Amino acid sequence: MKAAREESDLPGAWSAYGRLLQHLRKRAGLNQQALGEAIGYSLEQVASVEQGRRPAKASFTAAADRVLEARGVLEVLQDEVDRAKLPRFFRNVALIETEAVSRFSYDPMLVPGLLQTEAYAQALLEAHFPPLDEETIEQRVGARLARQTLLTRKSPPVIFVFIVEEGALQRVVSDEAVMRTQLEHLLSCSRLRNVELQIMPTARGAHSGLNGPMVLLESTDRRQTVYVEAQDVVTVRSDRDEVSEFWLRYGMLRTQALNTEESSRLIERMAGEL
Repeated sequence: MKAAREESDLPGAWSAYGRLLQHLRKRAGLNQQALGEAIGYSLEQVASVEQGRRPAKASFTAAADRVLEARGVLEVLQDEVDRAKLPRFFRNVALIETEAVSRFSYDPMLVPGLLQTEAYAQALLEAHFPPLDEETIEQRVGARLARQTLLTRKSPPVIFVFIVEEGALQRVVSDEAVMRTQLEHLLSCSRLRNVELQIMPTARGAHSGLNGPMVLLESTDRRQTVYVEAQDVVTVRSDRDEVSEFWLRYGMLRTQALNTEESSRLIERMAGEL
């Protein structure tokens, strides 16, 4: 029964990718062993991908696409495969993000996922309770890093504004070396022309963001959406009146946070103290 439930929980994108891979492999006259040797993966890895039990990594897809002369057919599915690595509760939100032309967020507790380094993300997922198995941690870290391609997407480009509480940067996740690298990464991201990073100083005291995190999105057709996430629960709102209140609240937060130059100087100082 448990095995049957686990199989039914596997993302459909992985199964669809696996069936297509199998079709292309057989068309090329290769068995799983031969394909694995040609692309640098084991027989077990190829079999797992074909059965939809394991997601294909981008390197696997690129190699298989080349060897099987698939002309990009497999690569078209890679985004769906990567998105399915995310926790089930977050997948719909991740899809909404891909359609956005602007994304404004407020994060009171942690560095936002789109700005996390691999080591920082790994440490957070290793602290998850109940504990996650190693394979799930690896998949979720990979998916989180894959989402970060939004920062440099060209068509259409996305405008980002991140407001992060100073306290979130003071929390030493993993160790000082990991945190120093994370702070340096924040500075690097803040230099992107489409990214603004503002720090909300602890000295500001009470403000309307203290009710919790929020993300405000606007799509290419100007639809506005808000989502809030807490304890693996996501709530999405698109009602015009509700969304309007969030935008007003966010506008006030932007005036209360440090500006981008002041924020960068604060991050530099914090990194230097580690």
